Amino acid sequence: MSTDAIVMLKEDHQNVKRLFKEFQAAQDGTPERKSKIVQQILEALTVHTYLENEVMYPEVRRLLPDLEQDVLESYEEHHVADVLCLELSTMDAEDEHFDAKVTVLIENVTHHVQEEEDEWFPKVRDGLGRNQLQEIGAKMLQLRPKAPTKPAEPAALKKALDAVRA
Repeated sequence: MSTDAIVMLKEDHQNVKRLFKEFQAAQDGTPERKSKIVQQILEALTVHTYLENEVMYPEVRRLLPDLEQDVLESYEEHHVADVLCLELSTMDAEDEHFDAKVTVLIENVTHHVQEEEDEWFPKVRDGLGRNQLQEIGAKMLQLRPKAPTKPAEPAALKKALDAVRA
């Protein structure tokens, strides 16, 4: 398993994209099925954004100050996703707003992932190089088991609030 931070984050992205497709394929499915998929999405996004906000973004911000504006934009995009995740975590799949809110979450996260992978990650890889990315990845790997898995967990809420003040 690679400890390259970008490789690890891209693996998370692939998992989330797979879950998005699964949800979209279940549009005519039972509310229970849709709810189960959304719970998986919320867990994956909560862990992922926590690791980025706690490790990746602060490290990149410290080591590559020229990318500060990119990091600040990413914090804001995470904040929007965090709010949607928190709201979805309290909703029933039969709520008339449920599918619409999941769709907005998918659109928001898909945009964020595309920006990271197409624009931000190449800049970070060029600026940091392999060794530093492996060190950052090792920190993320170490923190992953302690990461919150539900949007309403105190660490997830704190992370969402900290991102606004970053």
